[in-house]
Amino acid sequence: MDWLWELIGQQAQAGCMAVQGGFVGLMGEGDAIAGNFCRLMAGAWLTVKLTLISLVIGFALAVPVALARLSRNPLLNWPAVAYTFYFRGTPLLVQLFLLYYGSGQFSPELRELGLWRGMFREAYFCALLTLTLNTAAYTAEILRGAMLGVPAGEVEAARAYGMSGVKLYRRIVFPKAMRIALPAYSNETVFLFQSTSLVSLVTLLDLMGVARDVISSTFRTFETLIFAGLVYLAISFLIFSIFKRVEQHLMRHLKGAGGGEGQSAAGGTKA
Repeated sequence: MDWLWELIGQQAQAGCMAVQGGFVGLMGEGDAIAGNFCRLMAGAWLTVKLTLISLVIGFALAVPVALARLSRNPLLNWPAVAYTFYFRGTPLLVQLFLLYYGSGQFSPELRELGLWRGMFREAYFCALLTLTLNTAAYTAEILRGAMLGVPAGEVEAARAYGMSGVKLYRRIVFPKAMRIALPAYSNETVFLFQSTSLVSLVTLLDLMGVARDVISSTFRTFETLIFAGLVYLAISFLIFSIFKRVEQHLMRHLKGAGGGEGQSAAGGTKA
């Protein structure tokens, strides 16, 4: 998978250099944005990459956590409740600092387990792990609310046809729950994307990290932050547009029916 990221990065860098050359020609080499355009775009790419990886792994973790939250078995339910309560109830910055700075306190033990070098010692790993665990907790609550929002009549009808267990969830509960959860999950995706700006505080050169470096070297605070904000805004708009298209595709069977899916999963979103 690394080769794919590297290939995409190389192609993007080549295009970025051409755009930066045009900006420098128009605005001059002394312009804070034109002279650092490629650096800012590289930071934006790191931001997007952190978001995508966290979303994929976080969703995979969220499904079993959501099922555990719905379980009546206290051995499954209580750990899931504690996990979601902690990550939804504490600031993301605290979680990030706890993993990045706090793991150094246990470096001898982590070295013995082979988890120090290349993992907890690295800012990238700590940032990715924090973002993944955080979004998994929120996504689990969104999915739990969505599964609870599946009409009981549809579940009973499926059981009358002989469906149960995995087959019931795979054919009835999960597809319906995903349609219900989609609006709330789109909000969570954008919140996660915007939250990646915190990783600059642990030395990562994401979009915000590069912007801070540009400000420290050029003292052009206003222009640099405006540009970074516009990049965040553009990508957020793209994310919302993608989810809107997906939602329209999933709801196409309801056009003209005068109805829509419930959105009972909204309780899982961030305040």
